[in-house]
Amino acid sequence: MSCVLCEGDGGHVVLRTPKFRVVRVEGDEGARFPGFYRLIWNAHAAEFSDLGREDRLLCMDAVAAIEAVLRQQLQPTKINLAALGNVVPHLHWHIIPRWADDSHFPAPIWATAVRDVPSRPIDLAALDAAVVAALG
Repeated sequence: MSCVLCEGDGGHVVLRTPKFRVVRVEGDEGARFPGFYRLIWNAHAAEFSDLGREDRLLCMDAVAAIEAVLRQQLQPTKINLAALGNVVPHLHWHIIPRWADDSHFPAPIWATAVRDVPSRPIDLAALDAAVVAALG
């Protein structure tokens, strides 16, 4: 069986480490939810519990560091963290800043939109640099 996250990067690569990569989501999803990142485990693993304790700690420390950067830089209403894997059974975490006026709030980003997307200018290059610095 093929895996899109084994075969491709899964987004705009911001940082690549021996264990994981961090990508910023682009396209329509990235436009609707600016500052949406994914941490993707490099080795194919379907579940978080497939990782050893040391790798689980490394993974969650990185997710927490990305969340902290988004909170500090963007000051969103909420940060959503998700590791569903129902469609892509390869371990990856979604780190999504949410605002009370975004297109789907308070529902999940995968629900039906309830309003138009407000313009939210964000310096994505500076945000990427802050994520890299936090994980460096």
